[in-house]
Amino acid sequence: MSFFVQLGAVLGLVMRSLPQRTGSSAIAVVGVAGVVLVFVAVLSVAEGFRAAMVGAGSPEVALVVRGGSDSELSSSLDLDTVRVVSATPGVRRSGGRALASAELFVVVDVVKSGTGTPANVPLRGVGPAAFDVRGDLDLVAGRRFRPGTTEVIVGRAAAAQFEGLEVGDRPRWGGQEWTVVGAFDARGAAGESEVWADAPVVSSAYARGPHFQSVRVRLESAGAFDEYRRTLDLDPRITVTAARESDYYSAQSVALHAIVTTLGFGIAALMAIGAVFGAVNTMYSALASRTREIATLRALGFDRAPVVLSVVAESVVICLAGGVLGGAIAYFGFNGYQTATLNWQTFSQVAFAFLVTPELLLQGFACALVLGVLGGLLPALRAARLPIAPGLRQL
Repeated sequence: MSFFVQLGAVLGLVMRSLPQRTGSSAIAVVGVAGVVLVFVAVLSVAEGFRAAMVGAGSPEVALVVRGGSDSELSSSLDLDTVRVVSATPGVRRSGGRALASAELFVVVDVVKSGTGTPANVPLRGVGPAAFDVRGDLDLVAGRRFRPGTTEVIVGRAAAAQFEGLEVGDRPRWGGQEWTVVGAFDARGAAGESEVWADAPVVSSAYARGPHFQSVRVRLESAGAFDEYRRTLDLDPRITVTAARESDYYSAQSVALHAIVTTLGFGIAALMAIGAVFGAVNTMYSALASRTREIATLRALGFDRAPVVLSVVAESVVICLAGGVLGGAIAYFGFNGYQTATLNWQTFSQVAFAFLVTPELLLQGFACALVLGVLGGLLPALRAARLPIAPGLRQL
C-alpha cells in the first residue's frame, strides 16, 4: 500500500476509536479551551480599545494643538491663534462661516457604576460649529445644550458606565451645578466617553480665560490636509501642530494596545505550558490503549510514518476541539461587553466594548493547533518505537 493509503486507513481507524477515549480527551479539551479563552478574551480588550480610538477620528477633520504638545491636555492656544487656524485656506465653510470648533478639555470626577470607585471623565467645551465639524454624532435622547448655560450632553457609553450622567441628572463640577439635557451616539468611538458643554461656560467655570486647548476644523477634503498643515507650519504668527483627527486618536491607542497584547501573549504562554503537559498525558494514555492496535498495523505492513502522523493528528483534533470551545465561549461571553479604562495620554476614562474579531479567533485556533502538534509529538515518537511482538502478545 502507498503511504497515503496507509495514512488514510490509520486516520480513519483513529477517528472511529476516538469516542472510546472521551474521558481522557476531555481533560485536554478543557485545558486548551482555557488557554484559547484567556488568550482571545485578553486580546479583545486591546482590539476594542483600538477600535474605539481609531473610529473616533475622521480623515477630513484636522486637530490643531500647540506646537510640541502630544495631547489636548498639555496644549494651550490663545484667541489670535484660534482665528489664524480657523481662517487658513483649506478649511471648509458653510453659511459664510468656517467649520472650526475651538475646544477646551477638562477632566471631571464621576463614580463608576456598580463599583463606587472614582473615575475621570472628559468634559469638553465646544464651539457652535462642533456638531458640523464632526459628522458622526447623533442625538439619541433629549436635546442639545443651549449656549451660555450650564447644560451638558453626555456620550451614550459614558452614561452607561458612570453614575449621575443620565438625562435630568445634575452633577456638580468646577463649583457649578450642571444639567444633563441630552445623550449622543458616536458609533462606538471614543467620543461617547465624553461630556459636552458650551466652551465659554466651561472656560468661566475653570478660570481658563481667553485660551483653548485645541481647534478642530473640517477640511474641504481629506486630500487637503497636507497643504493645510504645510500652510500652518510656514505661518510665522503661530506655533502649532496639526494632525488628522484619525491619526491623533490612533496614536493614543498604541501604548495600551501594546501592553495588553504583551500581557495576553504572556498569560497564554504560561497557560499553554500546562495545556501541553495535559495533551501529552492524554496522548500517552491513548497510546497505551492503542498498543495492540499499533502492533497489529505494523505486523500487517504499515510503515512507522502513518502511525506517527495518526498520533499527532489525534492530538491536533482534540486540541482544535478545545480551541473551538474556547473561541465560542470568548465570542459569546465577551464580544460587545462594555467597560472603561484609563487613557494614559489624557488621564481620563475611555468607555469601549470588548471586540472579538475573526482575526483573534483565527489566532486562537492557530494556538490550539500548535498545542496539538507539541502535545502529540513525544507520544508519536514513542509509538514509532513500539516493538511489534510485545504489542501483539496483548491480544
